[in-house]
Amino acid sequence: MLNTVATAVAGLPRIYELSRAELGDWCVEHGVPGYRADQIRRWIFGKRVNSFDDMHDLPAALRGLLSETFSLFPGKLVDHRIASDRTEKLLLELVDGELVECVLMREPDRRTICISTQVGCGMGCVFCASGLQGLKRNLTTGEILEQVLRLDRLLNREEAITNVVVMGIGEPLANLKSLVPALDSLNDKGGLGLGARRITISTVGLPEKIREVAQLGKSYNLAVSLHAPNNMLRTQLVPVNEKIGIDAVLTAADEFFEITGRRVTYEYVLLSGVNDGPQHARELAKLLQSRIAHVNLIPMNAVTELPFVEPTAPRTDEFVRVLEQCGIPATVRKRKGADIDAACGQLRLHQMTPASSLVAPTPLAMTPP
Repeated sequence: MLNTVATAVAGLPRIYELSRAELGDWCVEHGVPGYRADQIRRWIFGKRVNSFDDMHDLPAALRGLLSETFSLFPGKLVDHRIASDRTEKLLLELVDGELVECVLMREPDRRTICISTQVGCGMGCVFCASGLQGLKRNLTTGEILEQVLRLDRLLNREEAITNVVVMGIGEPLANLKSLVPALDSLNDKGGLGLGARRITISTVGLPEKIREVAQLGKSYNLAVSLHAPNNMLRTQLVPVNEKIGIDAVLTAADEFFEITGRRVTYEYVLLSGVNDGPQHARELAKLLQSRIAHVNLIPMNAVTELPFVEPTAPRTDEFVRVLEQCGIPATVRKRKGADIDAACGQLRLHQMTPASSLVAPTPLAMTPP
C-alpha cells in the first residue's frame, strides 16, 4: 500500500497517499477509532494545517504516531512566482530531486488550479516545453495531491478552489493509476468537496484510456488536445498521432460522450503560419460538425527554446469566425501568468538546463496566409 517512489526515497509517505478507507484501516490497525480518519482528512483538506501538531482535537499520542509514520509536505518549494494578474506558479522539487509545476489561476468568480501528473512527458508535442527533456516517471497519488494542497494554501481563508484542470506536465491518461485515486480524494468526505463536473482531464488522445475514464462512472470533463485538423499535420505537431490517428481519437471521444453525456472540448494551440489558416478552420469544422463539441483555441504562449509564436489577433479572430459560421462553438483561452513563464513546463525546463544547451524542434513548413 505504501510502496511508492516517495516512500522509497524519503522513508515517510505522504499521509494522503492513502485513500479515506485505507486511512481508516490504518487507524483501526493501530488501535485508533476509525472515525479519526475523517478528522485527519478534514484538517488536511479543509483546515489547511501544515503540521500534525496543529490537529489539536486529536490525542497527543495519535499526533505523535502520525508524525513518526507520515509526512505532509515532503516536497521542496524551489520557485514561487506571482504574475501581475495574480496567477501563481509553484516549482516543486520532489523527494528524489525531480521537478514538477503547478499553477493557481484567479478569476472574479473562480479559482482554478492546474496540476501535473508526470515528471516530463513522452508525447513529444513539438510546441510544448514539458517534453523537451522526455519522460522521467509517473507521479504518485500523493505527489499529485501535494500540488493541490500547496496551491490551496495560497488562498485566503474565505477563498476555495472551484475548479481543477489536469493539464500540467505529462499525459494524464498515461498515469490513471495514480490520478484516479487523487481525484477520488478531492471528491470524498473530508476532501475539497469538488464535484466531478468541476474537474477537467486533458489528453493528447489515448483511445483506450479515454474509454477507461468514461467507465469510471464520474462526470469528469474531457479535453482532447487536437491541434490539427488532419493526420499529416497532427503527426508533425503531435508525433504519437502516427500510431493512433485522428479517427481513432474522435471515435473514443464520441464513446465518452455517449457514456457520460459530457460534451467534449477539443483544444487547439494556434501556431502562427502552421495550423492557423482559414483553410485549417474549415477543415476542423468539417471534422467536428456532426459532433456536440466545443473548440478551445489557445494562442501559442511563446517559449524561448521553441520556434513557434502566436498568430496576430486578426488571424485568430478569423479562425473563430470561420468555426462559428460552420456552427462550431469556439472560445479563445485567456492568457494567464504570461509574465512569470506560466506556459506548461517552462520553469522546470529553465531550472534543469541552460537554454543554450537545448535543441529545439525543427521549424515546420509555414502555411501561406
